[in-house]
Amino acid sequence: MSLDTYLRLGETITLGSHTFTPEAIKAFAAKYDPQRFHMDEEEAKSSVFGSLCASGWHTAATWMKYNLAAREDAGEMPWTGEGEAPEFGPSPGFQNLKWLKPVYAGETITFTRRAVSHRALTSRPGWRIVTLICEAFDSRNDKVIEFESVVLVKAGR
Repeated sequence: MSLDTYLRLGETITLGSHTFTPEAIKAFAAKYDPQRFHMDEEEAKSSVFGSLCASGWHTAATWMKYNLAAREDAGEMPWTGEGEAPEFGPSPGFQNLKWLKPVYAGETITFTRRAVSHRALTSRPGWRIVTLICEAFDSRNDKVIEFESVVLVKAGR
């Protein structure tokens, strides 16, 4: 099996869905993004959002949680090629992060990723940089977040 097949290059993978509860939104905001429209339902009503909504960072962190869970799911990315399965390393970063719509309390969001390319990493022989398009959609299928991420992958052998 080639790395392209293993990564399912070009295919959109659904990572899972998550409902953002008011309690979780407030707890995340209290720790990491204590803006009033994320922490207080009454104040959120008079904000530009009109209702309690999740921090964009909460949405991004939840995408990462589902991404890692899907990657560790043996059924999602089977390796039947010769040698060992590829090893995933760290991500050197992301770009073009956009919070396109608020994620309101009670909303269920579905997270996806699509590997679009990979290239050899000249500074680390045997490793490749994989580029992912990362997105999430609300129950009306409107995109709420998008960003491009890269991750290091060492091809098995």
